[in-house]
Amino acid sequence: MGAIKPDDGYIAYIVNPKSGASSGEKLPGWRFEEYLDGRGFDVRVGVTRSLDHACELAGNAGTDPDCAMVVAVGGDGTIREVVHGLVGRDKPLLIVPGGTENLLANELGLDKSLRTLTRTFEAGFTRALDIGSANGKCFTSIAGFGFDGEVVKGVSSNRTGHITYFDYFWPLWRTFWRYEFESMSVEVDGEKIHDGPGLVFVGNISRYALGLNILSRADYSDSLLDICVYKCSNKARLIKHSAVTVFKRHDHFRDVVYRQGKQIMVTCDNPDLPTEIDGDPGPSVPVEINVIPKAVRVMVLEGAKPAGIRAQIFRALR
Repeated sequence: MGAIKPDDGYIAYIVNPKSGASSGEKLPGWRFEEYLDGRGFDVRVGVTRSLDHACELAGNAGTDPDCAMVVAVGGDGTIREVVHGLVGRDKPLLIVPGGTENLLANELGLDKSLRTLTRTFEAGFTRALDIGSANGKCFTSIAGFGFDGEVVKGVSSNRTGHITYFDYFWPLWRTFWRYEFESMSVEVDGEKIHDGPGLVFVGNISRYALGLNILSRADYSDSLLDICVYKCSNKARLIKHSAVTVFKRHDHFRDVVYRQGKQIMVTCDNPDLPTEIDGDPGPSVPVEINVIPKAVRVMVLEGAKPAGIRAQIFRALR
């Protein structure tokens, strides 16, 4: 694509002011905006009032011929809605991580440093990004069913504003001791791959929270979604699955099913099975998931790779 120039048009700058672990810190998005202003770009800032408003702002920019590109500052939920608004449009998107942990940004090799952002912008290299649609609701990273959805439900129900990694501790602890593993049925492109208790992850990125390599073969540009099913009915199995995942050996075990596909169906006899998409509560089962190939163009630093577990833990402790 090449680097964007001031004469190419204005930059739509969509900011969620509530993202991030601390309301007192200066968000990286504002530092990058100052950089663009100093380079002579016409930066038009839109501050989001809600997730729906983020989608609306992106949609307006995507259809405006005078807009050269979109910059989105926020967490995974905000980025999801900006991507939703840009589906099918040709505007390149640059993600500025602003949340507690930005899964998609990490997958693209982006972090909060101004140096990374400026290098990515100046290089102007883009790749196509596939996304998923779960019962018509777009997601950019991972959809989780069962245990994972219950943890997100606990965090969401107690959320009052900015969150940190520590906000996940008690919901995770309570879920570990109380969760009853539900029986689920999973089909991929018409083939049933699982029927029984377990944990199910469907997504487009290789690294999950704290760099866990759950969907190890995922490529966000291959027009496929990756599916990982952990056959699990008790706490001991959950601990085992967690350990082998940390050491990147989970997809070699007989009680883990790994597939790739374009259409996934997850069903459960319990209509209240907790689900999540991109860290927010997800749709009720049954859930039909379809891939939307090459939905948007995203700016990436060519050759950059997502941070792993050690790097993510280090970031969390800083």
